Amino acid sequence: MDRGRFMFVIVIPDRFERDLRAGRSPAIQVNIDATAMQQAGIGAGYIRNIIGDRVASFLKRSDVATPQPVQLVVRKLFNPNGISAWFKSVVAIINQITLLTVVLTGAAVIREREHGTLEHLLVMPLTALEIAMAKVWANSLVILIATGASLLLIVQMALQVPFAGSVGLWFFGVVLYLFFATALGIFLGTVSRSMAQFALLIILVSVVLMLLSGGTTPVESQPRWLQYLTYLLPARHFVAFSQVIIYRGGGLRAVWTQFLMVSAVGLGFFVYSLALFRKSIAVTK
Repeated sequence: MDRGRFMFVIVIPDRFERDLRAGRSPAIQVNIDATAMQQAGIGAGYIRNIIGDRVASFLKRSDVATPQPVQLVVRKLFNPNGISAWFKSVVAIINQITLLTVVLTGAAVIREREHGTLEHLLVMPLTALEIAMAKVWANSLVILIATGASLLLIVQMALQVPFAGSVGLWFFGVVLYLFFATALGIFLGTVSRSMAQFALLIILVSVVLMLLSGGTTPVESQPRWLQYLTYLLPARHFVAFSQVIIYRGGGLRAVWTQFLMVSAVGLGFFVYSLALFRKSIAVTK
């Protein structure tokens, strides 16, 4: 559960069946990862009903009648009071990082083309990599500053959401993720012919990323084949390591696989977007 592999852990004590037959009302402990409040609440209800039904049917076959055969003890980890703001505020920051980075980077590319300033850049001794990196670093810096301000002023000070892990480690993961988000913005800005077309693509892409990332809806509720495909989305790994660092206080050993996936996929997509951007510049020339 600390590593984020399980959301529910059920602990059945020793001699449970003997105490149950004797009518002692033994306790079953249900540990719940409450970082995702909606899934935790729904799952806790399902577990309570399943255990109650199965134990009641077992005792009925044994000719033992008791109104409350089992006492469930629920322990909420990482969010003991069940405050939904702890989860929603961080998820909102994660979603906005993706949306704003893609919008700012792609809009910058389109504005250069529509206003004619891209031609001015082409007559200068600049390569496609230098032009693209200028868009990447400028917009990434704005996103990092906005993220830091939102995390400090809104999440920690206004909403009183505790940050269990290392802030520096999480921001390092954000920087890795920005390579993918900015590459996606460059790609959409390159293939779009106008700002209106870019806006329509943003709606389609952002909705898909939010739904498949696991921040809005659980990945486990998706079809099995789709769950495998989401491993290729850095957004899913971004949400995963954010929950591990912020809520569970995990270190680098707990999130290095997510960091590696975000870096690998982001770098590959960045190289592809840069090649496409270089090709569009060559056509413009």
